Amino acid sequence: MEDDFDIPVAEGMEEDMDLPEETSYMKVGEEKEIGKEGLKKKLVKEGEGWDTPDNGDEVEVHYTGTLLDGTKFDSSRDRGEPFKFTLGQGQVIKGWDEGINTMKKGENAIFTIPPELAYGESGSPPTIPPNATLQFDVELLSWVSVKDICKDGGIFKKIIKEGEKWENPKDPDEVLVKYEARLEDGTVISKSDGAEFTVQEGHFCPALSKAVKTMKKGEKVLLTVKPQYGFDEKGKSASGEEGAVPPNATLDIDLELVSWKTVSFVTDDKKVVKKIMKEGEGYERPNEGAVVKLKLIGKLQDGTVFVKKGHGDDENDLFEFKTDEEQVIEGLDKAVITMKKGEVAHLTIAPDYAFGSAESQQELAKVLPNSTVYYEIELVSFEKDKESWDLNTEEKIEAAGKKKEEGNTLFKAGKYARASKRYEKAAKYIEHDTSFSEDEKKQSKALKITCKLNDAACKLKLKDYKQAEKLCTKVLELESTNVKALYRRAQAYMNLADLDLAEFDIKKALELDPDNRDVKLGYKALKEKMKEYNKKDAKFYGNMFSKLNKLQPFDTNNVTAPQEAQPVSIDSKA
Repeated sequence: MEDDFDIPVAEGMEEDMDLPEETSYMKVGEEKEIGKEGLKKKLVKEGEGWDTPDNGDEVEVHYTGTLLDGTKFDSSRDRGEPFKFTLGQGQVIKGWDEGINTMKKGENAIFTIPPELAYGESGSPPTIPPNATLQFDVELLSWVSVKDICKDGGIFKKIIKEGEKWENPKDPDEVLVKYEARLEDGTVISKSDGAEFTVQEGHFCPALSKAVKTMKKGEKVLLTVKPQYGFDEKGKSASGEEGAVPPNATLDIDLELVSWKTVSFVTDDKKVVKKIMKEGEGYERPNEGAVVKLKLIGKLQDGTVFVKKGHGDDENDLFEFKTDEEQVIEGLDKAVITMKKGEVAHLTIAPDYAFGSAESQQELAKVLPNSTVYYEIELVSFEKDKESWDLNTEEKIEAAGKKKEEGNTLFKAGKYARASKRYEKAAKYIEHDTSFSEDEKKQSKALKITCKLNDAACKLKLKDYKQAEKLCTKVLELESTNVKALYRRAQAYMNLADLDLAEFDIKKALELDPDNRDVKLGYKALKEKMKEYNKKDAKFYGNMFSKLNKLQPFDTNNVTAPQEAQPVSIDSKA
């Protein structure tokens, strides 16, 4: 591998992965100091798992409080009723807030709390004297998670029922929720047993969208919503079945995330959109060159069906094509390679990735120019194009040669991006050749050089000059006297404005092949460019010095861009 990369964290997991603090790792009977203010914790009984409560969570504990001489001053156990409070809100002494958030469910610990974290100089007459150090035997029975999801006190989320897995909906996704919204006095103002909406577009009030992005499938929560995430100082008039909301009202909302449909952008420009209606199986997806079989319905915006395969009387009449071969519209091609076997999806494809500005007669109807089209598709099966590890050495060389020829055809047709992919795949087939025979290594080396050179020609056409330079450098590592590699790298350097390196490569290419017409023309273009740059530098510094006394900025608007050098033709011999 050329570049190292970090293993990515799965989406949606970062916020949930709060690792336990060092104090979590204690043995029974061990005592440790928590923080730097003298609070001590001795573990009596281990708890379950590694989760600990956070500030804002509602915890339930049993406890017994004593002075250092053993005098008991309070006990929930004696009352036979657990004590509940909200952690980190100052409802209890500071030593409790700091100590209990280190405990796991079911854990039993003894906390020794100095007066500064207890009742201080005044004590709590008559049971607790001034400056008293206290001991509490605490058992953490349970807690209900309460999150300040916007970190501004605007929405508090109390989890009533945990959800499944770890994924959360994202802005483009369509969610299905159940909810009931109430005023603080219990008046129901809105209710639904099945509201469906796009997360980023929202529903009812801003709090619902904010909350669902933190929820898992099946999760049930109680939201406390302040006015800024409800209906602010304006409130809301009654309409239909929804009641009125007074200005600056705080709302309580019971919310359940029933399910959601994942919506993703297949292309960076967001012109091909995929909504998953049914998840597929496993992890495998078709690669470029795979043969895929689909159930498919294609529709226009008005609902007119223009193609239908694999439905009705003949369910075996599936739609079959080979990916990345321009056998179907580009949007469908790109979307299918993101799918898993058995996945059902709805696609929305803009004209740029559909039938464009031309009218197209399809099987059941005409598609008019500049039409957005819609597909309902199911990926029934696919057979992946063979990867290098599926082939023996002879097959690898043969496959590389075939991909190179495909690349040459595409290059000549002006399809440089697709040609580049073919050359890259060809080079991958023969990337590792340690097991090749000597004759096979010679063939492999010749193919590698040709594919990388041709790929560099594609990158120059696509104005990806940095990648062109890298590819030529790799060729020169294999063959230091390759004139085409030196010339194409010089072209890349010229377009990157690194004229000294371009001149070095051009001169070396001329030394190796003094009669090469393309290199000579390239050198002439380079000299013109260097001359142009020198004139610009002289003008720039002249203007700067002449205007220095006037304290006026210089003008660079008239600097003209250098003309692009043309790459030499691709090599189809190897």
